[in-house]
Amino acid sequence: MPSSSAADPRFNEFVILQAQNAGLFLGQIPNPHSGQKQINLRAAKSVIDSLEMLASKTYGNLTLSEEKLLSTALDNLRPLFNAAAEVSNDQAL
Repeated sequence: MPSSSAADPRFNEFVILQAQNAGLFLGQIPNPHSGQKQINLRAAKSVIDSLEMLASKTYGNLTLSEEKLLSTALDNLRPLFNAAAEVSNDQAL
């Protein structure tokens, strides 16, 4: 295991993968199987919640670059989720 002061590339890869999954569930990335953009708010919320939990549990234990990557991912995903939820609510009316 790498020391706690060194960046672990697996952490960055994990955060990026989860952010891509959230983007997929928010219709930002086409489904690789169908080529269509689809929205799954429940799945997107689950991924965002998991990243928020990760940020909370690793607070103070990340390198600056890891912390920035995680916070940037969340800062980008939250408004996308809110916008998708708003559209979903408008369509339900």
